[in-house]
Amino acid sequence: MAAFVIEGGHRLHGDITPQGAKNEVLQILCATLLTEEKVTIHNVPNILDVNNLIQLLRDMGVKVAKEGPSSYSFQADDIDMDFAGSDAFLKKCAKLRGSVMLIGSMLGRFGRAVYSKPGGDQIGRRRLDTHFFGIQKLGAKFVYDSELKAYVITAEELKGTYMLLDEASVTGTANIIMASVMAHGTTTIYNAACEPYLQQLCKMLNRMGARISGIASNLLTIEGVESLHGCEHTILPDMIEVGSFIGMAAMTQSEITIKNVSYDNLGIIPESFRRLGINLEQRGDDIFVPEQEHYVIESFMDGSILTLADAPWPGLTPDLLSVLLVVATQAQGSVLIHQKMFESRLFFVDKLIDMGAQIILCDPHRAVVIGHDRKFRLHGGNMASPDIRAGIALLIAAMSADGISRISNIEQIDRGYQNIEQRLNDLGAGITRIA
Repeated sequence: MAAFVIEGGHRLHGDITPQGAKNEVLQILCATLLTEEKVTIHNVPNILDVNNLIQLLRDMGVKVAKEGPSSYSFQADDIDMDFAGSDAFLKKCAKLRGSVMLIGSMLGRFGRAVYSKPGGDQIGRRRLDTHFFGIQKLGAKFVYDSELKAYVITAEELKGTYMLLDEASVTGTANIIMASVMAHGTTTIYNAACEPYLQQLCKMLNRMGARISGIASNLLTIEGVESLHGCEHTILPDMIEVGSFIGMAAMTQSEITIKNVSYDNLGIIPESFRRLGINLEQRGDDIFVPEQEHYVIESFMDGSILTLADAPWPGLTPDLLSVLLVVATQAQGSVLIHQKMFESRLFFVDKLIDMGAQIILCDPHRAVVIGHDRKFRLHGGNMASPDIRAGIALLIAAMSADGISRISNIEQIDRGYQNIEQRLNDLGAGITRIA
C-alpha cells in the first residue's frame, strides 16, 4: 500500500493550476452514453476515479480515444448490453461511487440498467432514495435479482412527470436529468440541485439537443426529445482543489497564485476562507494568497462563535469542511464546524488531535476547533487517509507540522487529486511517495 512521507515546515511559492473538476467529469462521462455520436471532453483530470470510470466505459463497448493531454473522445455506438448486466460489470461498479450515475444514462437511452451498491469514501451512509424516487416517478420498475444480488431497472417507456425531491442531491438530480432528457413529455424537477457542475451537465445536454430550462435554479423543466447528438465540452476547474490550495498556503505561511479558477463558479468558498481570517485577492480569474503570519477567525455580529456548515448550493460544499477545519487549527480564535450531510466525515480529527490540535468532537456532525495562533505548531505523526477530503486535510496538516509525517492509504487521495505530490513539490513542498 502506497504512502506519503512529508517533511513539514516547507513554504510554498509560485503558481499552480487546478485540475478539471472530479465531481463534474463523473457526471459528464456517464452522459456520453446518451448518444451514439462522438462526444469530446476537455480538461479531464488524470485521477483514479475518473480513469476507472473511463475503463468501465471501454469495457461496456464505448470507443474511447485520447485526443490530447487532457482530452478524450467517447462514442457509444455499440454498447455491450450483456456485459452491462453481468457480474463482472457489477463488481467494477461496486468499487466506484460515480458509477451510480450510469443508471440514468442507461435507462434513458436503452430502457434498462443494473445496479448494485457502489463504492467510494467511507464517510457514513450515503442514501440513494432520491435517485430511485425520481427514476420510479418516470415510470421505471425495480426488480431484485437474487442471483446477481443487484436490482434490474427497466422501463418500456419513460414518461415525463412532476416531482418534488426530498433532498437536493447532486448525483440524484444528475441521474434523473439523464433519465428524463429522452422521456416522453415534460419532466419538472423541483428542489433540484443547482451546483455549477450540475449546470455544466445541463448545458452540455442542451448542446447535444436536449431541452432543459431553469438551469442554475432549483426548478428544472425538461422537454423530452427523440435523440441526442455529439458535442464538445470543457470541464470546469475543480473548486475543491482551489479551496485546498488556499488552505495549504494559509497553513504553511506561503505566497502562491492559483491560476484559472473560474472565480464566478466558486460561490461562497472564497468568503468562507476570509471568515477564518485568510487574505486572498481575486486577480482576473486567478486567486493570489499572500504570505500571512496570523489569521483571526471572525465572530458572528452578536459576538457568538463562528459556525461553518455545509449546505446545498449556493451554500458551502461539504467537500471543503475538512480543509477549513484543519486550517482553523492554526488560526486565532475558535470555530464550530458543522458537517450536516455525512455522519462519519469528522472522525479523522482524532489524527489531528494526536498531532497537537485542540479540537472537541461534539458528535459525529460537529467539532469545535480552538486555534493555536501558531503559538504551538502541529507535530508530525503517522496516519491513514480514510477518504479523499480527509486525506488532503491530513496532507495540509503534515505540510505545516514540525518533523516528519507518514500518510498511508493514499489511494484515497489519488482518487481525487492528480499527481498531487509532484505539483506541490514543484512549489517547494517536501513530499515523497513510497510503495
